[in-house]
Amino acid sequence: MEITEKAPAKLNLFLDTPFNHPDGLPEWNMIMTSVDLADYVKIESIPGRTGIKVRTNTGFLPNDSRNLAYQAARVLQEKYQIRARVNIEIRKHIPVAAGLGGGSSDAAAVLRGLNQLWNLKLNNEELAKIGLTIDSDVPFCVYGHTAHVLGKGEKVIPLKKLPPMWVVIAKPKLSVSTPHIISKIEHQTLQHSNIKLMLDAIEHEDYDSICRYMGNVLEQVTGKEHPEVLKIKDKIKQFGADAAQMSGTGPTVFGICSKSTRAKHIVNSLKGFCHEVYLVRIL
Repeated sequence: MEITEKAPAKLNLFLDTPFNHPDGLPEWNMIMTSVDLADYVKIESIPGRTGIKVRTNTGFLPNDSRNLAYQAARVLQEKYQIRARVNIEIRKHIPVAAGLGGGSSDAAAVLRGLNQLWNLKLNNEELAKIGLTIDSDVPFCVYGHTAHVLGKGEKVIPLKKLPPMWVVIAKPKLSVSTPHIISKIEHQTLQHSNIKLMLDAIEHEDYDSICRYMGNVLEQVTGKEHPEVLKIKDKIKQFGADAAQMSGTGPTVFGICSKSTRAKHIVNSLKGFCHEVYLVRIL
């Protein structure tokens, strides 16, 4: 038995963290959406055997228990005592360690796929709860729609469909460690933004206000360590994006445009400055 799941990249249209929980994990207040840059995850289940095997088309990903897709298979195997070998093949298109949630989306794809293959009959809420034990972005990736995400990542509140827009994604040639950036956060010094303004803009499908009220407080943290991230953001705006910001803990920056011609101009202009550039739509 096998199934192939699409695993889309995520973007943070808004990201704030008001405080840390006693266990050291941040409280998140985010608006996330998915785009049509995606990995494809083929999941095969062989009954009566044991083990998990992960293969990818890139040398940048671990194929063992450090891989989030591997962890997703193991957690379901153990929780429901399933005796079956799981083979996972990941065709990567999302850049690795980019702030685009590729690993989390792959893990969510494995949870969805095995839920079907093993007929576990789990709903999205139950899958999201399991996903949180793997990574804070997995619950959102289980749903995959534009959403307000709170808590440690487990509270996912679906939002209205976003107005039509083109998204330019630019990934510089560097990797950023999410745990390292999180360890550098000083909540009292962050310039917190008002998420209510952004939620209202989405509710009213107000593209101009979405551009105005986007924000990511971690730009201050990552930008201090990697100034090139902020340089790329400035370039995207200079080349004509209606708004631009870093996604997640970085280093990827994205810009949004209402017109495809302008988005294509930005892509062409960025190619001299940036290692990887993509033109995508919101899902």
